[in-house]
Amino acid sequence: MSRLRGFLGGAPASAMLVALMLAGCLLLWVGIPLGWLWVGSQVEGSTSLATGLAVTMVGVMVSIAITVIALGWLNRRHVAIQERRERPVGSSSTLEVILVSSAGIAVVAFVIWFFGFAGTSPLPLNLGS
Repeated sequence: MSRLRGFLGGAPASAMLVALMLAGCLLLWVGIPLGWLWVGSQVEGSTSLATGLAVTMVGVMVSIAITVIALGWLNRRHVAIQERRERPVGSSSTLEVILVSSAGIAVVAFVIWFFGFAGTSPLPLNLGS
């Protein structure tokens, strides 16, 4: 429990920053790609495939850049709170831990969806048919 308190910084503001960083990381790995794929599909439906792809790629890049800037700002605020409370900051930042953890969660969720719900198989079936 004390390790968790050290991770959160022991303050409600610090806990809120960690929660916002987690939400931002999940947005980074899941929300932005899915959102822009949907937007691109809507654009492609009314124009051409190239336009839809261009809108998707530019939208993803801009959204990721904005999200990364916001996550960096949140991490700096979290470090400042930890330093004010005289907590050890450590060699890796809270954002690094959350980014790696949320990426792992996103990969596991994708694999479960892909093989469990998307109707795909890891091996090609009916090769001779």
